[in-house]
Amino acid sequence: MIDEVFLLGELRQGNKAAFSLLFKRYYRDLVLFGGTFLADKDTCEDIVQQVFLKVWEDREALVIKTSLKSYLLKSVQNACLDEIKHKNVVREHEEYVQYSHLQEYMDTENYILYSDLQRHLKEALEKIPPQYRESFEMNRFKGLKYREIAEKLNVSQRTVEERIGKAIELLRKYLKDFLYIFL
Repeated sequence: MIDEVFLLGELRQGNKAAFSLLFKRYYRDLVLFGGTFLADKDTCEDIVQQVFLKVWEDREALVIKTSLKSYLLKSVQNACLDEIKHKNVVREHEEYVQYSHLQEYMDTENYILYSDLQRHLKEALEKIPPQYRESFEMNRFKGLKYREIAEKLNVSQRTVEERIGKAIELLRKYLKDFLYIFL
């Protein structure tokens, strides 16, 4: 069995075979480890793949003070905890949206405000960069998950998350005056 120090050296040199060997050696165990935090195997696989992608991207500057396996386990653990936090935020938002829909009633005033909001939102969406808008619209209007968007756009899931986050940030900025009316 080839030792980790040698494989890390080869990895830093950009040796794809060394990366492939590391991936094959640790992938299954890391997915199983991710399963101790998350019940969704697909999400665990995505997280492990993202960890390995980051290792490859950062290979030249990678500093590992423990063993590679410890480093990978800690990376998977942190990513799983981040995913749990993200899911909690999404769940809270969904609960809020469901609750707010129960409170709504469609009278003339609400219809006018809704129409104004739609118009302002459309104008604000036209102001943001196309790649942010596209990811945002695919998620919010078409109901696609981040992973599905990443596949369609041929980018990483993290890129999709960043684009949607930036889109929301810009929309808040562009719609702040309009949203101020409601407060």
